[in-house]
Amino acid sequence: MSDAGGPYLFDVGVIALAHTTAPVRDTALSYVRDAIAGEIDAVVPYPAVVGAHTVLTTYYGYSNADASRLLGNFMDAKRVHWYDRMPEEIVRGGFDRASDANVDGWDGYYAQVAIEEGVNTVVTIDNDFEQFDDFATEIILSPAEFEQLTEFLDN
Repeated sequence: MSDAGGPYLFDVGVIALAHTTAPVRDTALSYVRDAIAGEIDAVVPYPAVVGAHTVLTTYYGYSNADASRLLGNFMDAKRVHWYDRMPEEIVRGGFDRASDANVDGWDGYYAQVAIEEGVNTVVTIDNDFEQFDDFATEIILSPAEFEQLTEFLDN
């Protein structure tokens, strides 16, 4: 994978999916591995990692201990640009974006971070970010893969 579309912001779903045994995790895992290796310029907001913990424990059935260990290991990656800010102006800007695009507050926040950090591409598993014109959106799952993931989660 080249860094032609980077820098990339990783959405919660991508981070969580990469850390699972789901049959459709390969693309998410390749992005995470490339970020860890420094082969792509990745921006990861810390709240996305916390959100991934919630997704791993709530939807994928991981224990708190396993999710914490997996994501703690991910956080050890030194070549990832860890976005650790949540100032009022970013949160308010995120709410404005959420309102305008009719998406949830977290997606508005991540969109605002992407813009603030000069991200070219948001990597995600859903289409909520396609509503924003300030960056490209790469949905890493095809409709068939998304259906396969849904079936995996339902079992």
